[in-house]
Amino acid sequence: MAGHSKWANIKHRKGAQDARRAKVFTKIAREILVAARSGGGDPAANPRLRTAIAEARAANMPNERIDKAIKKGTGEGSGAAYEEVLYEGYAPGGVAVHVIALTDNRNRTTSEVRHLFSKNGGELGSPGSVAWMFERKGFVAVPVDAIDEERLLELVLEAGGEDMQREGDQFEIVTEPDAFLAVREALEAQEIAIGSAEVSMQPQNVVALDREKAEKVVNLLEALDDHDDVQKVAANLQLSEAATT
Repeated sequence: MAGHSKWANIKHRKGAQDARRAKVFTKIAREILVAARSGGGDPAANPRLRTAIAEARAANMPNERIDKAIKKGTGEGSGAAYEEVLYEGYAPGGVAVHVIALTDNRNRTTSEVRHLFSKNGGELGSPGSVAWMFERKGFVAVPVDAIDEERLLELVLEAGGEDMQREGDQFEIVTEPDAFLAVREALEAQEIAIGSAEVSMQPQNVVALDREKAEKVVNLLEALDDHDDVQKVAANLQLSEAATT
């Protein structure tokens, strides 16, 4: 998977291990709400909503919470008016960072994101400064003990997947955004365990740093990821998990 950043993998693993499930659910619910508001509450006719629901189920989000978020988005419940805002900047070591946020107060969120960059040795950039280094891709992680590698690769390719490789204790599958749901549904149809699944920005090339600099970058990425308004964080950082422990 040329250019893939291990930050995404580390984030997913930490997300499955730590006690931040409530915050994860809140962020996914916000994405479902916005998707339903912009494209309607029928997942079959709204790809963004269908993708958000797939991410919710990958995170084991309760169905009633998914339904509640959809209803808020379609006007059946009260909900804030969120807008999507993109932030681009640089972390220590020249690592490019791409941030997607959903906020009901753009000025507040911009100020807080700028502060997080500055506090952690980075710098918030202008629109378009790093976006060209990333491309939108689907990402699915499958535990290595869930299925034979050759069989999994066959299923992935048949469903329209782009690439797959083993990384530690999981297989990492990359798809074009339009093929993400087909790949996920193909795995679910075979009752294959899915560790995480999302459509996110992936770097086309990566920057390798030594441990000290990598730790500074990860501190910034974690600070951004912990912000309530931030939905997704991507960086063109290549590092080992040792740099985060």
